[in-house]
Amino acid sequence: MEHVLFFDGNTKRISWTIQTNNSMIDQKREHAEIYLDKVSNIQSKYIGLHIGLFWGIGTFIIKNEDVIKIAIDDKTIFDHLSLNQKSDDVFIERRTFFIKQLLKQRKLKITYELIPSEKNLAAKKI
Repeated sequence: MEHVLFFDGNTKRISWTIQTNNSMIDQKREHAEIYLDKVSNIQSKYIGLHIGLFWGIGTFIIKNEDVIKIAIDDKTIFDHLSLNQKSDDVFIERRTFFIKQLLKQRKLKITYELIPSEKNLAAKKI
């Protein structure tokens, strides 16, 4: 199965949208107390990506060996993930480790696409 995963976040909440064929599922969450007003917008986006993937797998929308296009509206995040670059931010590196661990465990086939912010379906849910 093929999916497109959109994600977004700010200091107060995260959101994600999983698009599969003609269906689209939108989710949003307030940050847990440990993150509320304590993470930057970019750190929050990584949380949104991580939780969106985890939620998609947990609800059986995303299954082992599925194909996922991760739609990214931030050039820094896109370069970090698609080019396997390192970040000076320890929080982002930890989040990236968990994201990659999920991808490897579930044998998900990933592509990354840089999109304009106005095309980010999850940004409309924040």
